[in-house]
Formats: sequence, C-alpha cells, structure tokens
Amino acid sequence: MDPVIVVGAGPVGLTLALALARQEVPCVVLDEGPGKDEPRAARTVVLREDTAALMERLSGVPLSRLGAHWAGWRSMRRKQVMREVVFDGPEPSPLPSPLHIAQHVLTGALREALADERLVKIAVESRLDALEQEPSGVTAHTRGPKGTWWRGSYLVGCDGPRSTVRKLQDIRFPGRTAVERHAVAALRTELPWHDEALLHRMPPWRMSGPSAGEVTARPLPDGVWRLDWLLPPGKDLVTPELLLNRIRETLAGWSGGTVPPYELLDTGVHTVHHRLARRWRADRVFLAGDAAHLLGALGTHGLDEGLRDADNLAWKLAVSWHHGPHEALLDSYQAERRAVVAARLRAADQALPVLRGGGGLRSYVPGSSKGHDTLLTEGHLGHGQLGAPGAYGDSPLAPRDLEGETPVDTAPGAPVTDVRVTAEDGTFVRLRDRLGRGALLVVLIAPGTGVWERKHWAKAGLMPRLAAAVTALPHPAELLVAEAYPGAAAHTVLLVRPDGHLVTALSGVRPADLYAAAEAAVGGPVNARAGAGASVGAP
Repeated sequence: MDPVIVVGAGPVGLTLALALARQEVPCVVLDEGPGKDEPRAARTVVLREDTAALMERLSGVPLSRLGAHWAGWRSMRRKQVMREVVFDGPEPSPLPSPLHIAQHVLTGALREALADERLVKIAVESRLDALEQEPSGVTAHTRGPKGTWWRGSYLVGCDGPRSTVRKLQDIRFPGRTAVERHAVAALRTELPWHDEALLHRMPPWRMSGPSAGEVTARPLPDGVWRLDWLLPPGKDLVTPELLLNRIRETLAGWSGGTVPPYELLDTGVHTVHHRLARRWRADRVFLAGDAAHLLGALGTHGLDEGLRDADNLAWKLAVSWHHGPHEALLDSYQAERRAVVAARLRAADQALPVLRGGGGLRSYVPGSSKGHDTLLTEGHLGHGQLGAPGAYGDSPLAPRDLEGETPVDTAPGAPVTDVRVTAEDGTFVRLRDRLGRGALLVVLIAPGTGVWERKHWAKAGLMPRLAAAVTALPHPAELLVAEAYPGAAAHTVLLVRPDGHLVTALSGVRPADLYAAAEAAVGGPVNARAGAGASVGAP
C-alpha cells in the first residue's frame, strides 16, 4: 500500500509523520524548505503538560531540558497582584505547569527523531502545486529542483495558514483577520521574579506610542524572556525605535525605575487571526494545524491544538492503512477536532469584547477586573473555558447504551489521567507511555496489585476472564492493571483510545459491553484486509 503524504514540515506535519511511523505506517513529508529552520528566539510556543508529554514520547527527547516549565504565574493590574498560581513550591497548584519552548528548538527535536526513522522520507525543496484523487489513492506533484509526482494512500495538508492543499481542494477558510496584534521581543536579562510568567494589565508607567495597556513576560531557558505588548486595533507601524523604548520602559517599571542590563536577541510583530476551515476532510485528503484553523487570542495555544489534530488523526489513518478504508472512523476526525476548535473560537470571540472593549461602565463594575484576569489566566495556562483540552463526549465514536457503564472522574471522551500501570510483561510504566501505538488500552483497577509480582495475580480473580475478553476484541488491545484511578472503584475496567481519550468505564468485567465499546471506538466493524507494506518514495 502507498505511503501517507504529509504536506508541510512544521511541528504539526513532523509530529504526524512520527506518530504514523510509530504505528508502522510509512509516509513522505513534502518540505518546501531546505530541511532546517531559522532560529527565532521570539517565535515560541506554549504546550499544555499532556501535549508536551506527547512530544517527548514521539521525539525521545526530554523537552523540559530544552524549554522552561514555569515556577509560577501571576496576573497584575496596575500595582496590584490579582491572581497568583504556584507550580513549584511548598503548596503547589494542582494545575500542571505548561512548557514554554522556542519553536525552532521543538522542530529540531522532531527532525532529529525522524532522521533515524526508516518509514519516513523527507523530501526537501518540494513545493506542492498539483493534487489529484481517485478511489484508490492520491497523486501529488511538487515543483523545485527535485520536482516529481508522488503517489500516496492519503494526503494530509499541514502546510499552514496559506495552505496550498486547502486551496487545491477549494475549501473555504472564513473567519476574522487581525483579532489581536502584539509587539514581541526576546531578550536575555534578569527580572525581579525568577522563572515566573507574568501578565501585567494597565502597568503604572507611561508607554511610548500606541498602547493597549497589557504586557506579558514568559521565561525561557538561560535567562531569556519573551515579552509581548498588546497593540491597539489598527495598523500602526511598530518601528525599531518604538520597540526599544517599550523594552526600556517596561524593564525599568519592573525593576524599580532602573533599566537592568539586557541583550536583545530577536523582535517581531505577532498578528492573531481566527479562522476555521469549512471542511477538514475531502475524501482521501485531510487538513490539520494552521491549514485547518487559526486561533491564539487571549493567550490561548494555537500550536497545541494543531498537535492534538495530529494525535487524533494518526491512529485513525493507521487503522485504515493497515485494515482497509474505514469511512466512519476517518469522518470522526473532522467531527471531533473541528467541534473542539470551533468551541474554543466561540469562547474567545465571546470574551474578546469584554476583555478588550476598554472603558465604559464595565471598567467600574466591582469585581470585573478579577473576572477578566481569571479568563486571561485560563487562556494562558491552558485550562477553564478558554484553554482546557477538548473532550469528545458527543463523538460519533462514543458507545451507546452500555448497561455496565459507571462514572469515574474522567468523563467519556476526555483525556485520561496519567497513572502508574503494570504492563503485560510485569513492568511498571506510566499509562501515557502506552499511548500512540495503535492499540486500544484496557485498564483494570485492582488495588493491591502493585505490591505483588504479576505472576501472583495474573491468573487469579477477574484476570483470566478479562484477558479472554480483551483477546476477543475487534481491534488489537493491551491489557494493563492500575492500583487506583481518580473516581474509580475497585474492579472498574477502563477502555482508552490510542490517543488517550476515555471511551468508557465499566463496573467489572463485562465482555459484551467491552466488545461493543471497542467496536464503536473504531467506527464499527473493521475490514479484515491487512495493509501491505510499501516503499517510501516517489513512483
């Protein structure tokens, strides 16, 4: 069978290629660039804790050494601290600290992992200019020094906001332009707080030029900080002189009136757009990342959502590649991911007039500032209305009418909590470490099993019956055992998708319910036809 063609070699395209390779699916990555990324210290990304774990699992690189996990977060208005979150301290927040990392560093880690991947070919200086579909596959043409035709089973456009794939498929991309603009600077300096991110609204010093009265400081490794100044609506030019004045005024304001020594590394203007593609699938062609959606206002994490697109789509393409086309499963990618991103865009669009309206009666309503800071904190930290990871509770893959379903702290369709589990070989691993392999995960909650070797309980109690039920499932599954899971009673059985979202929780071993849930999770009966291997390259 032909490889999957991935158009675009940014973080989303490279992540998708790695995720497919981990599930034994070959792919070709069409990279219009030279195969490396220009270092830009001011172009950074913020990843939620579970997305950062996904990147580490795929790349094999401990990204916490290449980026910065914030020790805390504070939100200030004028001189008053409105909200403070401590991630690293005697009384840390239950919220995990996000990871802040330069985008070229993240992309470099992914490229290094792909360099040793036998199932992935990266074709540099290959710009897509034509695309044809037929019932059995996709043919793409690239121009450049090595321009040629490429044959694939599926094609995924991860080629950014100006996606050629989207345009060739005539998919509309409606939305709003320039929702927010920020002047950005990356610099090395020492600030009064160590490794803490800060959102400062209406700072009590005067700023040069047009200002919207909001500045954000986010730490990176080696004493580097990214500073963002929100700009007022319009197209005012941000000159180098203006930006230098902003830097000095802000550093002096935070440092008691004296500008501390600093080294300016990079600058830019970041413009946020809100757009959502009408369709994310056109037969054998899919869109992911910025090709499918643009978001990022109010501190929300646009790339984080793109990486979740790749995680969601990879296992579904793998099932179809190995077992034959499964339309319901492939359709669920758009149904799940587009709904989540659309909800996040709606939440941001509803909050924008309140948070960015400025002036008026709302500025004087008691408590309104505190509510505003809470919303902005949620956006920046990746939780709550603006930032929490999306759940697929209304997914077409959700099982219906299971008699033995029981509630746990994780709702069906939501990402599971990472707990320690015992694998089939008796080793202790994290639940997250077993994701992304193409198999469903069946987790039995059995208190006390952690203190005994697996051989003492693997053939006792519920285990033989559960093992037989897992073997009989319509899709490959791995049986794991956990001593505890939040909100789960003893002998609860969890069914988890390859991307880490909960399918269902059952009270005890219920083979019929487990089979029905597993069948629903992969979109219904899967064709038995096995996908044949394919060489990776141009025809």
